[in-house]
Amino acid sequence: MIWPGMGDPYKRKKTLRFLLITAIIGISVAAASTFVQQAFNMDNPLKVCINDKDTTFKIAATLELWVDGNKADIPANIGFKDGCQRTMYTLSDDGTIYAEWIEEYPFEIGHFLWMWDFPLRDMDQSKSTMYVNGKESPHFINHPLQDGYHYKAVFTSKAYDEAKDKDFLPPEIGE
Repeated sequence: MIWPGMGDPYKRKKTLRFLLITAIIGISVAAASTFVQQAFNMDNPLKVCINDKDTTFKIAATLELWVDGNKADIPANIGFKDGCQRTMYTLSDDGTIYAEWIEEYPFEIGHFLWMWDFPLRDMDQSKSTMYVNGKESPHFINHPLQDGYHYKAVFTSKAYDEAKDKDFLPPEIGE
């Protein structure tokens, strides 16, 4: 089978030149886009390492996490990877979250969940709530992270079957 534009030697040369120029333009645009994004994210506290930065803004808060009615552990060393310390991190598994930056920054509890790679897409957000110091937050995961506050996140996964928590059988006689 002869592909369109490949039968005649003149057309073949023209088609191959067009494909080569298109590939060069595509690769150039992708590389330029990558460099531009890196340049814009150099000062984004959610994407940089703070190992070599003088961080003067520091806060600590606690997070208690419940998923489908069960308390979930928050592991130690979130925010540390390949020698890079991120702006939000944990040092131990006690639920204490630390946030640092060179100036005051409006960190949110959702930023920490994002850095942790918490599977928020698997959660039913209409059935999930966030409590801040014992009161339900109207901002859910967008609630600002404040020094000394206690956060309690109660998530219900999309795959969770609430029927197993209820007993629809009548009570047994004699009990």
